[in-house]
Amino acid sequence: MSTGTLVLAATPIGDPRDAAPRLAQELATADVIAAEDTRRLRRLLSELAVTPSGSVISYHEHNEASRTPDLVTRLVAGERVVVVTDAGMPSVSDPGYRLVAAAIDADVRVTCVPGPSAVLMALAVSGLPVDRFSFDGFLPRKPGERARALAEVADERRTLVFFEAPHRLAETLTAMRDAFGAERRAAVCRELTKTYEEVRRGTLDELVAWAQEGVKGEITVVVAGAERAVPSLEDAVAGIRARVDAGERLKDVAADVASATGLSKKALYDASLAAR
Repeated sequence: MSTGTLVLAATPIGDPRDAAPRLAQELATADVIAAEDTRRLRRLLSELAVTPSGSVISYHEHNEASRTPDLVTRLVAGERVVVVTDAGMPSVSDPGYRLVAAAIDADVRVTCVPGPSAVLMALAVSGLPVDRFSFDGFLPRKPGERARALAEVADERRTLVFFEAPHRLAETLTAMRDAFGAERRAAVCRELTKTYEEVRRGTLDELVAWAQEGVKGEITVVVAGAERAVPSLEDAVAGIRARVDAGERLKDVAADVASATGLSKKALYDASLAAR
């Protein structure tokens, strides 16, 4: 007997009209729908005018460990299991990863229904560079742990994307300002695709002042990456000479420093030779 298929199905992050046409078909024909919140699923089914033919079970962070083995058993037996979360793609800051890993271990096919993504939409409308980015999900709630997490990415040059709860937004933006600097550019994207969608852009200092009044809704924060610090040629050469004096090859060190700083490899090499 061939195994079944695990389907990760993206659901709208706000406007139900954003649902992919295939989502309705998968929900209607699945043997099992594993939903993070069955009440929200029923609302979505009503909006899509879908009546599921299979069973519906809850699958969330508090029961995914206990329910995963049973779902894998059903997948191995040939059933089609569709996983949906409250919004967006399952396993992205939501339940789903544990089941995906277990299904792969059981040699079960895993696929997905593409659809809305708060991460990608926030990046697109932020006005910040989108060619390279890092998604860090929700930051730790405790101030000390949050500060340490932000310190780890303070020098990251890729654009950073975070989720945050509205009641913690002001303190999180303040922590970002402390870690990244007051002038770092950022965007707070609120209620994406919903009636009161808002994108607030500015420096972290400006966004902290704005958020003090209180913010409601689903929040995605996009922060510009750190700018590369470019030392003067003289400072770079001094560093190169120190490494060469410690035993490294000048050619290798000049290439390494050029890659890290954007300075000319030839200029660094020639200036380092002249400084001997």
